[in-house]
Amino acid sequence: MRVAIFSPLPPQRSGIAHYTAELLPLLSGEHEIDLYTDCVQLHSPVVASVNIFDAHDFVWRRKRTPYERVIYQLGNAPCHDYMWPYLAHYPGHIVLHDGHVHHSRARSLLSQKRHDAYRAEFALSQPDCPTDVAELGLQGLLGNLTYFWPMLGVPMTVSHSVSVHNPRLAEELQLHYPNSHITTIRMGVTDPTSTLDDSTRNSTRDKLGFSSKHVVFAAYGGLTPEKRIPQILRAVERLKETTPLVRLLLVGNPATHYDARADARALGIEHLVAFTDYVADADLPQYLAAADVYLCLRWPSTGETSASMIRCFAMGKPVITTDLVLNRDIPMLLTPWTWTLSHPWMDTVDSKPLGVAIDILDEDHSLEIAVRRLSNDASLRNQLGVQARQYWETHHRLEMMAEDYKKLLNDDAPATTVQHSTVPLADNHNRHYVHDLLSAFGVTPDILKPRTPA
Repeated sequence: MRVAIFSPLPPQRSGIAHYTAELLPLLSGEHEIDLYTDCVQLHSPVVASVNIFDAHDFVWRRKRTPYERVIYQLGNAPCHDYMWPYLAHYPGHIVLHDGHVHHSRARSLLSQKRHDAYRAEFALSQPDCPTDVAELGLQGLLGNLTYFWPMLGVPMTVSHSVSVHNPRLAEELQLHYPNSHITTIRMGVTDPTSTLDDSTRNSTRDKLGFSSKHVVFAAYGGLTPEKRIPQILRAVERLKETTPLVRLLLVGNPATHYDARADARALGIEHLVAFTDYVADADLPQYLAAADVYLCLRWPSTGETSASMIRCFAMGKPVITTDLVLNRDIPMLLTPWTWTLSHPWMDTVDSKPLGVAIDILDEDHSLEIAVRRLSNDASLRNQLGVQARQYWETHHRLEMMAEDYKKLLNDDAPATTVQHSTVPLADNHNRHYVHDLLSAFGVTPDILKPRTPA
């Protein structure tokens, strides 16, 4: 089967780029895969058997030899901007990594001054919402209210089918888009311990300034307020006198809108925190190995399934995460109030706790309790870690995700034969631009003549 996949690739600093690089070797043996990416990522050394092309080549290449499947790996980040014209005009299957793309789509459209396109896509996605909300978005005044309006109308309307990594997100999308064909793909990751040796943990801790006696709590990914970094720093500050062995490891890019180093300095705990800045995918396992407990907090959430948290499970260490609805499919989490299952009605015979769930309404208090208990109770840490590793082995190995992709490629969903979508985007921006450019040379193809919005 000839398959086209649109996705960012390493060295792009994107979890989805890493995800695609792990997945491709397991699919390329059975299918002929052409991967289309942004021109700046063309030289990514991903998989020898996968052809990598600039996305601009897709139109003529599909015309010459049609694809039987086209898959778009879509997320809420700038590295996905390039694929939007293709997914709208050449419908295929969308793997939706976030249940929310408003931030990314608004930034892309408004940076091009395509204000009418933003209004039209907002209205398509939220037809019952007052138009004044879109005007606030145009002025950049929505702030965190943006999370209320996911702006998924275009991808959900144009796609032949959609997959997500969380059954609860699938149910929510099906409710809002009853005519869409939505499936769930298990999230899978490679075993991060496979590249480690016995000395890695100690050598990495030495490099970071941690001793064998320290209990290291670590957070991975962008150092943003959404990852609850301010709350984590405050918890360490409150515990520095009573729990002196606690240390914090923050692995990831600094945010442009939040300075975690300055925050740590202001709290007087800079000496307790190690910052690594960006870490390459190949080097991440050694920093995972250096920690004793992982902090996988998130609020607000875009409905994503965290591959980073699943890697933490695979490392065999306990996880502290936010008690989100989308995490209810991981029922084996303890509440720090009673150290019993946070959702006992979901308990099964095989339920074994693998971490702690933090109630966002009691975040500072619960986080302090959880950090104190896990820092002092090595036996509990070990027990939760063993069960976390078992959970990954049972539910989230990379091969499981690849199996679901193979089913997706071989199912009876419509093949990608439709040339253009019929979604009423009401945006002639690009059409006008190309028409005016070619008119200077006396060329006016009918397909480029400006048309009245549908």
